[in-house]
Amino acid sequence: MTTEELYSIYLQSPTICTDTRKIVKGCLFFALKGDNFDGNAFAEKAINEGADYAVIDNPDFVVNGKCILVEDVLISLQELATYHRKQLNIPFIGITGTNGKTTTKELLNSVLSKKYKTYATQGNLNNHIGVPLTLLSIDNNVELAIIEMGANHQKEIGFLSSIAQPTHGLITNVGKAHLEGFGGFEGVKKGKGELYDFLKGSGGTIFINKANSYLLAMSEARELENIIFYGNAPGTDVSGEITDNNPYLRVKWKKAEQFYSVDTNLTGAYNLENILAAITVGLHFNLVAAEINEGITSYVPGNNRSQVTKTDNNTLICDYYNANPSSMAVALENFGSLQVDNKVIVLGDMFELGDESAAEHLTVLQKASSIKTTSSIFIGKEFSKSKDSFNGKFFDTTQEAFEYLKESPIKGATILIKGSRGMRLETLTSLF
Repeated sequence: MTTEELYSIYLQSPTICTDTRKIVKGCLFFALKGDNFDGNAFAEKAINEGADYAVIDNPDFVVNGKCILVEDVLISLQELATYHRKQLNIPFIGITGTNGKTTTKELLNSVLSKKYKTYATQGNLNNHIGVPLTLLSIDNNVELAIIEMGANHQKEIGFLSSIAQPTHGLITNVGKAHLEGFGGFEGVKKGKGELYDFLKGSGGTIFINKANSYLLAMSEARELENIIFYGNAPGTDVSGEITDNNPYLRVKWKKAEQFYSVDTNLTGAYNLENILAAITVGLHFNLVAAEINEGITSYVPGNNRSQVTKTDNNTLICDYYNANPSSMAVALENFGSLQVDNKVIVLGDMFELGDESAAEHLTVLQKASSIKTTSSIFIGKEFSKSKDSFNGKFFDTTQEAFEYLKESPIKGATILIKGSRGMRLETLTSLF
């Protein structure tokens, strides 16, 4: 079956499902494969539970005329998404970066939705499966799309860009994450820079934080055009400063000698650049300052990224969706600057650092030790390698830390909780 023929079926059944536990009546089921499952085996179940059709790539699982046989289900999904994207004549903003891309995406969506019917990547659907699913969720009522693109190796952002075909783009920053997959920091810059490469080739518009020396060098090396600069550097369209951070940010920003102030529900000085990005994009799409500020103020993070939660006993800064050396550094720097008493640090191991893991964990320990705290807790085998050299409580596993905290509760503290997702630090929050 050709992509065009499959697209005709999609238009009649525009809801895509890849999980039989989430079948919607009238959907189009794509039988994707995983490490531990073969979606082909669930095709009949999907149809019985209400799917209009099941797209499969194994003829052994054809059960009736509702099975659409293709050569490769994943490739068919990606090609269908690309075909659908080409039918949508609206702005597409592509976002990638080491840190802050999800927060920036959510801020952009909150701001731009004050003027437009927007659609943004849901959750973490930012990979070779998630981006196609996102595109296929966009209908003709949408006026502007915001697509988050993640990667852990080179050529991935280039591939995702070829599917999403952004007309505008933004790299939040480049830092030390997925070093093993990217082949070091230079590989990270090259991989993230593939968004710039795509936009240069397509004549798209690029938003760049001019205060970020890495991004500036990456843009200059590519001799990019159609750039809109923001950030606290000379020659930018939008700049700003933090006027309060205890723990929520208040920001004063400037455009063409006009000053504005906005209150946020975000914590962390590192979010200033994400806020300025949202302001800049909002202005580019002709929003007025009042609409932009309303969009920023109304955004409340709910994804354990820079999220402040108050319990009966403590104030938690929940930043444990993920972690890498770059995000750890700015989170600790911000935590150290907070004017609060009784600070507690709870940090979990960082993953996918390869040969640089030991050195990067040591750097985090040194940074954490420079902050005045009443207690510091480090969890994971990488941190534990240095337990004899630093003060604090060290635990090999999150479960061990859980047992300790259950017997030694913390009260009246402001607690930073940060670590890689695989450390499952969210299991500790019930104890705080």
